[in-house]
Amino acid sequence: MLMPGRYYHIYNHANGDDNLFREERNYSYFLEKYHLHIDPVADTIAWCLMPNHFHLLVRIKDAEDLIQTFPKFRTLEKWKEAPAALPHLLSKKFANFFSSYTQSFNKVYERRGSLFLKNFRRKLVESEGYLFQLILYIHLNPVKHGFTHNVEDWKWHSRNEFWEMNPVLAKTLFTNKDLYNKLHDSQQKDFSDYQMIENDIQNNK
Repeated sequence: MLMPGRYYHIYNHANGDDNLFREERNYSYFLEKYHLHIDPVADTIAWCLMPNHFHLLVRIKDAEDLIQTFPKFRTLEKWKEAPAALPHLLSKKFANFFSSYTQSFNKVYERRGSLFLKNFRRKLVESEGYLFQLILYIHLNPVKHGFTHNVEDWKWHSRNEFWEMNPVLAKTLFTNKDLYNKLHDSQQKDFSDYQMIENDIQNNK
């Protein structure tokens, strides 16, 4: 269930042995579709795309902003009359995004069937400490999975744009950009700090 004003770790994997991204243009197209469908309902804090899976950290917009996206509610009072409807509409936004990408991908590569594992995963982020570790985990994921040896060499993540995208949050969590950069450099050599996040991912299947 997705709720207004909350942070979520959203992730999914390709179905079977397939890849979500077979060539460079797929990554760009995924992001294009993502922003089209998701920007109206959520702010993207951090993201990373890899050949067979992805990780997103988003903050669902506040209820006041979502009313503009879902005018059927018209007012906060109208939304409060049917509180279960909004989480359903938010999840449907993500489902529509994945479906749209899948349809285009299948058409280009003449394939059929589901591209993603059924039902995207979502984990509510409930503390600043978890948020801090999750941002590093997402950016360093390509190193963890062996897609690159250095996080700086991976193109498809928000590591370099995070600070400018989220200046207030960045300073709250990391204090300054120098520390932010040092943590990315040092922690890509040791992933033991991320066992809690790994456990959450395993338990959320």
